[in-house]
Amino acid sequence: MDIFFTMNVKFTTLLIGMFVALLGGYLIGYFLRKIFTEYQIKDAEELTKKIVRDADNEARNRLKTADIEAKEKQIAAKSQWDKEIKGKRDDIREQELKVQKMEDGFRRQVESVRDQERSIDKELKALAGREEVLKGDQEKYNFLIKEEIEKLEIIGSFTANQAKEEIKMKVLDEARMDAAKEARKIEEKAKAQAEDEARRLVTMAIQRICSDHVAETTVSVVELPNDEIKGRIIGREGRNIRALEQCTGIDLIIDDTPGAVVLSGFDAIRREVARRALEKLTQDGRIHPGRIEDVVNKCKKEITQQIKEAGEQAILSVGIDNVPPDMVRLLGRLKYRTSYTQNVLEHVQEVAWICGHIAAEIGLDVQMAKRAGLFHDIGKAIDHQTDGTHTQLGVEVAKRYNEHKYIVNAIAAHHEDVECESLYAVLVTAGDTISASRPGARREMLETYVKRMTKLEEIGDSYKGVEKTYAIQAGREIRIMVMPDGISDEESHMLARDIAKRIEKEVTYPGEIKITVVRERRFTEIAH
Repeated sequence: MDIFFTMNVKFTTLLIGMFVALLGGYLIGYFLRKIFTEYQIKDAEELTKKIVRDADNEARNRLKTADIEAKEKQIAAKSQWDKEIKGKRDDIREQELKVQKMEDGFRRQVESVRDQERSIDKELKALAGREEVLKGDQEKYNFLIKEEIEKLEIIGSFTANQAKEEIKMKVLDEARMDAAKEARKIEEKAKAQAEDEARRLVTMAIQRICSDHVAETTVSVVELPNDEIKGRIIGREGRNIRALEQCTGIDLIIDDTPGAVVLSGFDAIRREVARRALEKLTQDGRIHPGRIEDVVNKCKKEITQQIKEAGEQAILSVGIDNVPPDMVRLLGRLKYRTSYTQNVLEHVQEVAWICGHIAAEIGLDVQMAKRAGLFHDIGKAIDHQTDGTHTQLGVEVAKRYNEHKYIVNAIAAHHEDVECESLYAVLVTAGDTISASRPGARREMLETYVKRMTKLEEIGDSYKGVEKTYAIQAGREIRIMVMPDGISDEESHMLARDIAKRIEKEVTYPGEIKITVVRERRFTEIAH
């Protein structure tokens, strides 16, 4: 029991001790926790105060920074604003200057308008004065008309209607004279500008060509080594001369002319064949029909080759290319073709050169101008073989070989048969006239020449007031002497125009004809 009690006491004491230890530990832990908590609270408060101080300082720094940035932005904005204000002020100043200039311009225009108004006022006053003068002249004119009517009725026993008709004719004559004066002024002004340039171009074109002219006829003369050969040319019963004429188509004239035989024929190619054949036969001495036929055929081949070479040489000298072979041969045939004794091949080359020179001056295609000039008389190579004029045949040839439409038109229009469709046709017409009408280029029959000269003088003498008409410069100029009492200066000008138009309608002539009307009054006294 005691042991059990002792054990209980020990156990209780242990429990109490443990309880006291636990309680002491709890109290110690409580106080330690309280102390630690207070310490943490104090640290937290210190940290809080520090954080607050740091935040306050940072806030102050940020406020200062924001204030500085705001001030910088304000300064930058102010500077930008100042720049914009300055730019706007400059724009406004420029606008003010422009407005000022416009005002000055308007002011000058106003002054100019005022000056014009003052000038118009002066002109109106002058016109009013002229109107008064015209009214006075009208009254004077009416008075003179009345006097004229009375004189006509008294002197000429005219009725009033007859007098009116007479006065009407006089007024029409005066109006016609005034119109003639104005027309002459306009013509003189136009000629002063146009003729100088045209004369320069034509003169330049003529000066730049240099060609000799040789007059050709319809006969050729073959010189013989002696007169004994004439009998051999004729042959027994004339068989040799008949064979030669039959092979060549040329007439042989054997007369008493010593040492010569005349070949007559219009075909220059056949005449040349006959001339060459006869020369070879006379040199060889063997003359009989068989030999004649062989020699003539050989000469025909030579002439054919020469025709081709002549065409090629013409194309080469003019300076064009892409010409069909058939057109080359046709050009070569023009070497044996003449017009008023002018060699046609030389003529077309001259026209080509003239057209080329003028085309270069006025800015046209030189090659096309030369081509049109060279081909403008191509129809003359075949006009004796077929029907149609040489212009119609030339147009057919040009179309057949696809020549340019301007060249076709130039061929058709160079004698004014059709209208010119381009400047190339005008150039060809001018070049053809220059080449044909230059001195020495052509010759004509004496009978035709005399008839034309007579016709020109008859046309001039047929007009009233003409004293005498003279055709000079081989018919290229006519001078008309008029009576000074019967025709005035203005009427002389109109007379020249009327005669020119009539000559164009009634007379056929190469080139152009100058009409000069001479009106002069002479006073002569003799000192003894």
